[in-house]
Amino acid sequence: MLISGNIILITGGASGIGFCLAEQLVALGNEVIICDRREDKLTEAKTKIPKLTTRVCDVSKEEERIALFEWVTKEFINLNVLFNNAGIQRDINLLNMDRDWSYYTEEIKINFEAPLHLSSLFIPHLQQQKNPAIINISSDLGFAPLSVFPIYCATKSAIHSLSLTMRFQLRKTGIEIYEVIPPKVISELNYESRLRTNTLHIGQSTAEFAAIIIKGLERGDLEISYGLAEKRRTASRTELDEMFNSMNDNVKDFV
Repeated sequence: MLISGNIILITGGASGIGFCLAEQLVALGNEVIICDRREDKLTEAKTKIPKLTTRVCDVSKEEERIALFEWVTKEFINLNVLFNNAGIQRDINLLNMDRDWSYYTEEIKINFEAPLHLSSLFIPHLQQQKNPAIINISSDLGFAPLSVFPIYCATKSAIHSLSLTMRFQLRKTGIEIYEVIPPKVISELNYESRLRTNTLHIGQSTAEFAAIIIKGLERGDLEISYGLAEKRRTASRTELDEMFNSMNDNVKDFV
């Protein structure tokens, strides 16, 4: 993938990996649009990176996804890269799901439904562009799930499957499909859980991982991972089972 001269939309781009990617991609000579449902975070991002274009959008809502697509393709007719980055992660005990069902489906809508729907909206547009690409964020937990996050891990496994299918179905369209498979990174993802478990500062730096993503895109790596995520991405089924058992030994008290 060419890493300069693009017009790129990054969902969930006001913080975490998305923001660091936006910052580095702007520095490389790309025009970057970020969306997020938090207007205050978008304002903060714009203050730090004045060249950004920002748009309030809650990608969990179908009507807002459609509005985002219609607006961005009208205002940026040569947009050629969609980065499906937005995601949330929640601790969920399947033995005690006492919240309203909408609380649980929101994780599915943001993590899986939104990338699928946005991709379907953008594919016809991207087919008309030079150097088009769709980049999906999955997770190493989509390969070996952590049982505390049952919905998150399932959605990220689904993103991996979707990326494989998209790459095959779109192989003759010219649209490149990349999958980014992060390890644990230091971000706002599941902030309350990280605060409670004193793990706020454990993981890969988001800026460092964003740089790894860009280098992978430049090389044309269709799956981009690092560290433990790379081990999980390439592990055998037996190795993944061993990883699952080992990592979940520490969370047995949760259930």
